Amino acid sequence: MSKTKRNAIEVQGTSINILSQPGGDYISLTDMVRNFDGAGALIEQWLKSKDTVLFLGVWERINNPGFNSLEFEGIRNEAGRNSFFLSAKKWIELTGARGLIASAGRYGGTYAHKDIAFEFGSWLSPEFKLYLIKEFQRLKDSENDRLRLEWNLQRTLAKVNYRIHTDAIKETLLPAAVTKAQAAIVYANEAELLNVALFGKTAKQWREAQPDADGNLRDQATLEQLVVLSNLESLNSVLIRKSLPQAERLVTLNQIAITQMRSLFASSSMKRLK
Repeated sequence: MSKTKRNAIEVQGTSINILSQPGGDYISLTDMVRNFDGAGALIEQWLKSKDTVLFLGVWERINNPGFNSLEFEGIRNEAGRNSFFLSAKKWIELTGARGLIASAGRYGGTYAHKDIAFEFGSWLSPEFKLYLIKEFQRLKDSENDRLRLEWNLQRTLAKVNYRIHTDAIKETLLPAAVTKAQAAIVYANEAELLNVALFGKTAKQWREAQPDADGNLRDQATLEQLVVLSNLESLNSVLIRKSLPQAERLVTLNQIAITQMRSLFASSSMKRLK
């Protein structure tokens, strides 16, 4: 359950926990049944159904290469009998299933991948399922809005730092009375310096390798790369004012880019944002 982001939604007065992790979004079935009659036994009753077992089997075969099909066949043959019993924990242990999670602790209980949780919601109550889907989608839309806002803020910051960067070039690297064309060459060279330091290639090299891609090299940058690019522009302006040669600045900026990218990928706050 590590590297997991936790959220909660409210569906018809019931707070339902959601775990978002690399395998997808998992919704708490334990929370879903909380306000239904006989809540303690509803999950096992649902798992006892042959239709449920068949549905879970299909989901696992589509999404889980490690699914134990031999064990599943035995469970499928027994499903539906009066003596048949299947818990989430047993299902996971026997088949190596990934669609269900059975955990202990503060946020413990039985969780299911959203595809499965919505199916369980139909079994509980069609009305409950519709409200569940609506609130889940509202949560995902809100997360996407925050991501877009952060992305736009980083692009704005990159533009501000670009102005600082170009001012440093103008004041330090450009001799007096150059033409606009000559100045553009210097600016372009410094922009390419940053591209090589961060992306390992020039804009021209990127375009030649991806002739059909939309936009340019920086338009295709990830959020982490935009953060580092903003930092590199500020740092390069400082190095320019110190009159460091371009070759030395490239090595320094590349080392900084590597360090910062590693830090961002290891940062829990960046992972929560993503």
